[in-house]
Amino acid sequence: MGGPRWLLLVGLLLFLVGCGGGYRRVPRVLYPPPKPGWTQVGIASWYGWDFHGRKTANGEVYNMYDYTAAHRTLPFGTYVRVLNLDNGRSVVVRINDRGPFVKGRIIDLSYAAARAIDMIGPGTARVQLTVLPARPRALVPVGVYYVQVGSFVEPHRAYALQRTLLASFSSVKVRRAVVDGVVYYRVRVGPFFSRTAAEGRRRWLRRRGYPAVIVRE
Repeated sequence: MGGPRWLLLVGLLLFLVGCGGGYRRVPRVLYPPPKPGWTQVGIASWYGWDFHGRKTANGEVYNMYDYTAAHRTLPFGTYVRVLNLDNGRSVVVRINDRGPFVKGRIIDLSYAAARAIDMIGPGTARVQLTVLPARPRALVPVGVYYVQVGSFVEPHRAYALQRTLLASFSSVKVRRAVVDGVVYYRVRVGPFFSRTAAEGRRRWLRRRGYPAVIVRE
């Protein structure tokens, strides 16, 4: 075998060995989007605290309190209704991550989504996925509550309050709203999956001087 051809073969072998190294790469594969109504049945799992604040496969920061999920092939940004076949509860999530990488599982739900269909305790559930035709008006199931602590015209005041509240709560959101042409920045603690839980936080905040009110989404 000639010198140049032999060197080329060795280089190719080294490259292939290097690709099988000690860490798993998430393949950057573009999959054609399925048509609305496409379904899939299988086992769902969830992921939470260990990944909270880390980057997802599409570059976003994972927030366990958002309604998102990881799927192996569905395009990022796809909205999916997840029906728990064990109890009939459902939730809508947006795909922003890749996974699960455990054999036999078809989707990894965020903590909030998993809690909405009552699968935190069991850890897994048999589900049916249905691709939705467009972005839903709401990504939260009926019965989700927030405690609104303040509403400001000046965004810096809202974000300052958010930083203060994060010392006591793991999830504090700033929501932008336009009312009669005026932009407001609303600071909300949550979500809470029962009014009782939200009421407990509201009382805690009121005792500390915050004009907290419960809002439902």
